[in-house]
Amino acid sequence: MEREQAKAIIEAVLFTMGDSVEVSALAMVLEESEAFVREILEEMKVNYASSKHGIQIVELEDAVQLRTKDEHYDALIKIANAPKKQVLTESLLETLSIVAYKQPVTRLDVEKIRGVNSDHGISRLVELGLIKELGRLDAPGRPLLFGTTEQFLRSFGVASIDDLPEMSSELLADFRVQAEQEIQLKLDI
Repeated sequence: MEREQAKAIIEAVLFTMGDSVEVSALAMVLEESEAFVREILEEMKVNYASSKHGIQIVELEDAVQLRTKDEHYDALIKIANAPKKQVLTESLLETLSIVAYKQPVTRLDVEKIRGVNSDHGISRLVELGLIKELGRLDAPGRPLLFGTTEQFLRSFGVASIDDLPEMSSELLADFRVQAEQEIQLKLDI
């Protein structure tokens, strides 16, 4: 297939779908290899990166999505209703962090780490589309397993869970000291 024709088809599919599309699905549509599709996508990303374009291609795991560049947000809200900015509370961020770094994880696992009931936090994160049910754990009671979504990746600007920052040993040691101090305070009361 001619490269320009492949670019046009990929652009049409990504524009029409709106959400992310797996590279394997694009390869199937083009009847080409995934390697060929990835080459075309890289060329398109370079082309869209210039300031004459208001869109970009973003990678999300093994999928890609056509989306507006962040710098054009102000122009968009002049026409569209400004989307409600969802503010994540500290407890929601704690819960989300645990799910992101420990996934797949059960509600009980989250509660063991946080030390408090996490029903509301998990429900709210599912509602916001940042986490989803991944299935059930093969254990008594068959508890639900949770993991992050593509919306999580988009919201935090990472292409994959592997791109999340690693916890430094110093930060981990600080957390451990803080936790031990909190436990001691509770025992003293």
